[in-house]
Amino acid sequence: MTKSEKYALGVDIGGTNIKIGIVSDSGKLIKSLSVKTQAEGGPKKVISNICKGIDEILEKNKLKIQGIGVGCPGVVQIKKGIVENAPNLPGWKNVKLGPILKNRYGYKIHIENDANAAAIGELIFGAGKKFDSFVMVTLGTGVGGGIVFNKKIFRGEYGAAGEIGHISIDINGPKCNCGSTGCIEAYVGNSYLREIVRGELPDHPDSKIWELIENDLSKVSPKIIQLAAEKKDAYAKFVIERMGKQLGAAMASLSNLLDISTFIIGGGVAGFGKPLFDSIRKTIAARVLLPLRQRVLVIPAKLKNEAGIKGASSLVFYNN
Repeated sequence: MTKSEKYALGVDIGGTNIKIGIVSDSGKLIKSLSVKTQAEGGPKKVISNICKGIDEILEKNKLKIQGIGVGCPGVVQIKKGIVENAPNLPGWKNVKLGPILKNRYGYKIHIENDANAAAIGELIFGAGKKFDSFVMVTLGTGVGGGIVFNKKIFRGEYGAAGEIGHISIDINGPKCNCGSTGCIEAYVGNSYLREIVRGELPDHPDSKIWELIENDLSKVSPKIIQLAAEKKDAYAKFVIERMGKQLGAAMASLSNLLDISTFIIGGGVAGFGKPLFDSIRKTIAARVLLPLRQRVLVIPAKLKNEAGIKGASSLVFYNN
């Protein structure tokens, strides 16, 4: 007799969009939708958008769900369902997201840091299945990370472990939203990357990026940089390679610290593909301690855009 499938609802809160979906315990995404985060509206507005999306998906799908899992940026108090601090969500200090959703929907609610949720998704349904230990790096509005050690998510003392985006690679570097300087996020997070490229483009008048943005600097985006690089644009290729060096430097430090050599990279910016991955690999290999060198593995996430939703939903199925 085949075991009947169970279903969970996953909510992936990003700085720009909130993705919501129903996922089966075999990892199949049954239905999903996306709503704007409108982060500038503060916690009330964002939570109202989350509920709007949940209502819509539950209304259209009569499947019985086991619970709701939420991946959220920042530090999360797992047991209480409280988001202590979400760097790209203004005003998110000690937001009782778990209790709010529990009161409204009655289901069991599981809140987890978004990058940890993505790491759990990869561990259970994706590229991390065959590894006991790996570091998941998510490249999007910010830079997140999740550390999996012996098939368990490593949360640290207060649940804040894995904030890879806030490893500083230059103590005199640019200011980061978190208050520190030279954080890896301040170089490769979407909004920072756009700003850096906008500032540098005037020095590269021949770059194909100008044509792609129709001379409008506000149109600079990772997608545009990728398109220009595919057209063999030297400056775009340089931007991607530099990103790889910056990320690789941070990852080498992580590898030396944790004795973990496998990195799974996901998120929108991971779409830069082979040139980015090659640059990361080369940099890590040049910087890690000698015994680790042969073991370094940098691979793309398998779940792509579904990592957040699937990871969030898997919080319902699996206790880590």
